Formats: sequence, C-alpha cells, structure tokens
Amino acid sequence: MKILLTTLNSKYIHTGLALRYLYSYCKEDFHMTIEEYTINHHMDYILGEIYKGGFDIVCFSCYIWNKSNTLKIVRNLKKVCPNLKIILGGPEVSFDAVDLMEKENAIDYIIVGEGEETFKELMNFLVNKKGEIESIKGIAYRKGNGIFKTPDRELIKDLGSIPFPYDIDELDEYKNKIIYYESSRGCPYNCRYCLSSTIKGVRFFPLDRVKCDLGLFLEKKVKQVKFVDRTFNVKKSHSLEIMKYIVENDNGYTNFHFEITADLLDDEMLTFLSNVREGLFQFEIGVQTTCDRTMKSIDRKVDFHMLSKVVRRISSFRNIHLHLDLIAGLPYEDFNRFKKSFDDVYVLKPEKLQLGFLKLLKGSGIRKDKDIHGYIFKDEPPYEVLENKYISYKDILKLKMIEEMVEIFYNGNGFQNGIMYILENFYDKPSDFYHQLADFWEEKGYHHIAHGKNKYYEVLLEFYQKNKWENEEVFNEILKFDYLMQGKTSLPKFFSDIKEKDFQKRIHEFLHKEENVEEYLSKYKTMPVKQIIKKVYFEKFQYDILEIIKNPNRKPVKNEITVLFDYDLDRKIFAKAKYYKVNI
Repeated sequence: MKILLTTLNSKYIHTGLALRYLYSYCKEDFHMTIEEYTINHHMDYILGEIYKGGFDIVCFSCYIWNKSNTLKIVRNLKKVCPNLKIILGGPEVSFDAVDLMEKENAIDYIIVGEGEETFKELMNFLVNKKGEIESIKGIAYRKGNGIFKTPDRELIKDLGSIPFPYDIDELDEYKNKIIYYESSRGCPYNCRYCLSSTIKGVRFFPLDRVKCDLGLFLEKKVKQVKFVDRTFNVKKSHSLEIMKYIVENDNGYTNFHFEITADLLDDEMLTFLSNVREGLFQFEIGVQTTCDRTMKSIDRKVDFHMLSKVVRRISSFRNIHLHLDLIAGLPYEDFNRFKKSFDDVYVLKPEKLQLGFLKLLKGSGIRKDKDIHGYIFKDEPPYEVLENKYISYKDILKLKMIEEMVEIFYNGNGFQNGIMYILENFYDKPSDFYHQLADFWEEKGYHHIAHGKNKYYEVLLEFYQKNKWENEEVFNEILKFDYLMQGKTSLPKFFSDIKEKDFQKRIHEFLHKEENVEEYLSKYKTMPVKQIIKKVYFEKFQYDILEIIKNPNRKPVKNEITVLFDYDLDRKIFAKAKYYKVNI
C-alpha cells in the first residue's frame, strides 16, 4: 500500500517534525512518502497533487493554522477517492476526535495524542491486517454506523527508542529552512492557556543521542535549529550539557533557538552564556503578563523581578538575540493594565517584542473556564479571543494596531535611534507612543494598503511634524542615520542632503591614504579603492549625530560631521553596519 504523510505548514521555511517522527519510526515496515505544502498553496493544487499520487492511505498532521484548509482538502479528496483511508492526527484534532468525525464523514481515523506507537499499530492493522482495531489505544475510528474512541495510550517512556527524525542524506535540502528538533517532551508548568499543561511531567531524550543528532546538523551546516522543547532549561544538567556541546562543536554558521524560562538561569549558566559566539543562540522568553492577579489566574509562576535581572544581564553580553512574548486578552488584564505589562517588558529592550493575542485552544484550562471570564472568541482556528469581561473588542482592535506598529517600528530594527529620541524627549511611557502612533496610522488610512521600507520612515517624520515637536531638523538627521545603518543605498528625498560638489573626490582621497584605511577599514587594506567604495558609504550630517544618539536629552548644537558606514560585517545579529566619525 502507498502511504502519504502530509501537512500544510504556515510558511515554506517550516518543516513538519511530526511527519518525520512517524516516518522514521515506521519506515522499515511500510512504504511511505512525505509531501509538505503550505497554507498559501491553492487548495485545488494540493488536492490535485495528492490525487495524482495514487495513495491508499493519506495522513494529515493538523494544527490551529491548517485545520480549516486541511478539512477542505479531506472532504473533496474523499469525493474523488471514496476508497481512500484518511487519517488525521495532531493537537488540533486530539481533544474532540469523536465530535469532529461525527461532523466530517470523510475522516476514517484520528490518532489522539502522542503518535508514534499508535500510528505503527494502526498501519499494521490497515496494511498487514494484524490485530483488532479495538485493541489499538489512542485512536478514534468508524465501525458500521458508529464512531468509537479507544482508551488513551500511555506516553513513551524511553524517548531514545524513537529514531532520528531526519534523513541524513537530505539535510542539505534544509539549508534555507528551519529544522525543528526536541530534546524533551512535556512541560513542568501548568499554564492554563497552553496545551502542554495537559501532559504531566517532562521526559528527556538521552544526552548522547541528542549530541549525536546535533552533530549531524552542525556537520551539514543547516541554517537554524529550532528546539521545540516547551521549557528547554527546566533541567539544568540537561540543557547546559547540550549548549556546551554546541559551543565546543560550533561550525561558525548554524544558529540554535530555545524557549527558556529566564528566572531559572543561575550564575553558572549565565557565566557560560556570556562567552558564546555572537548569534550562536537565540532565546525566546514567554513573559505573557506582569500582572500578579493575571498570572495567578492562569497558574503561571514567573518571578518578573528575577526575569528582568537575567534579561538585562544577557543583553549586556551582546551575543544572544532575545525575543520576549506578551499575550493580550488574559483574565483580569484590561487595556490599560496590558499597556503596563508592555511598558514593563519594553524597558528590557529585547531584540524582538512579540505582542500576541490569547487563543482558547481546545483542551486548555482557560477554554474550560471561558464562562467565568466572559470570553467571546472565534469558533474557527486559531480560536482567538474577541473580548472578555475585562477588555472589549474595540480595545482588542486597538491593540492589534499597536501590535502592527511594534512589528514595523520596533521589531523591524530600522528606527532604533529615532524612536529612542522621541521616547526620551516626549513620552513617559513607551505604550503611549505606540498607542498614539497607531491612532495616527489608522487616521491616515495607512492600514488599508501595504507599504515599502521608505514609506515607514516618511510616516515617522509625518508623525513628528504632526505633533509639532521641536528639533524636527535634528530628528530628520537621526532617522537618516537609522536608514543608512540598514544597508548601502541611495537616500530618499525627504532626508536632508548637504554633500558638497567635491564630496566624492574627497572620499577617494580619504581612502587612498593608507593611514585612514588602516585606522577604520584595516580588513580592506589590500583592496583597491574602487572595491572598498562598494562596501562602505560616507554621509554628511548637520549635527554631531553620534553625540546626540549617546545623549538624546542634551540640547543639540549644529556641528557638521561626516560618518563612514562599513557594511561588510561578519555578523549582523545586532547591527548591520559599523560607523565612524571621520574628517573629510
């Protein structure tokens, strides 16, 4: 029999880890094929490709981002292939398997929970006609006119029995994709908005096995390995040993992403982290809220004071990209209290600040308590909250606009000094700035269409002008500096341009002097000037922009300078250019 394992990823760069686990666990016994699509593919294309494959069994991995589209495919696939066996699995179908099968006649089986052992037994039943369907734990199935569910399956105790999920010979194909990997399953916490809380305890893959797997990724120089461990550093001996192995075998290219709990990092771990290569690790830290009452209501235990202390210390290392998360729509947190959480996290200056919205996932504790807090949420995946007793839909919409501003003007990393200047001089709270910027964005109708990079700089200038703040000329210069820090390019007309006619001639004269190249651009000293010119940029400013950036509160004084930008950096994790004040 021909068996297809498939899913719809949210982006092309993603890979389906669950499919590869099933494949590696059963590849010695069955003929299987993995095909991945994305939610951006046309449904007719996916339907046609699966149909042309002539499969006997098709298995879909289901998540909140792909369930709706998957069901559309399943319904139509069954129409054109009525004898086809269709199996669904994954977190999005595990908590209401029987109800779903009653609504969707095209589904033949659903695997509930952890899938490797269940899938193998089900394939033996369907392909080799071994055993009885009733004896397979962890499935929902059709029999006659009825739909039945067997008892839940026990979790796999020895995770080392699960083979390496990736085909070693195909790792070269993942150079431009994210490799998902796990060194543990489960979570020690019981956060009521998260599905991980439904599985008690944490199980670990053997360390020798993990090191062997990571060695393959390092050998093949994959771009990024994203650990999906819910709390990677829950067991210090486990996480530290893994990170030490990565450091010792660093290939200078591969990046590793971890979800961590910051307040669990002790001095030994922090001292170790202070010496890792820039860009080797990136950490995602779920703050979610800084409201004590809210944290208590969702059974979340975070010492925000300790978290802040750890985040600041890691930030001081300037080697690890930090991504901090907040969730809007949690119990007891109204619009203004959420802004307080935003301000608390913003001052920590992470490289990325993710403003997300609560999703009432099937099986989660908070969904069971939906009536207590008056939750109104979308019936369709991802079940995002619309409002509750504490925050209205109007306020949720405003937070979504603020989220867009944060994504563009903070996470975009192209406006750092301009926004810092505004915040230092005109606002007490960062949330008020993003709130007013969001109002301005919406009033101007900019949310109706997509914009290019240059438009964002122009909008920020417009916003500054609209508020009639002083030192507009200075702000234009700061924003011009931010713009040039992003890469070698020509300047838009809305930036000031004060270069003299002989400026290019003086640049060449500057670069022809060996002492200048030695002082600022020593790595180019054997390179002809015409080649150096391609890697650098010179720009004149009416003010000493570097001093203003250091001291945004100081009264600016006109003092014309020239800044040299060097864009040929080995690492561009925290900045895309080096810069120097030079005399030309």
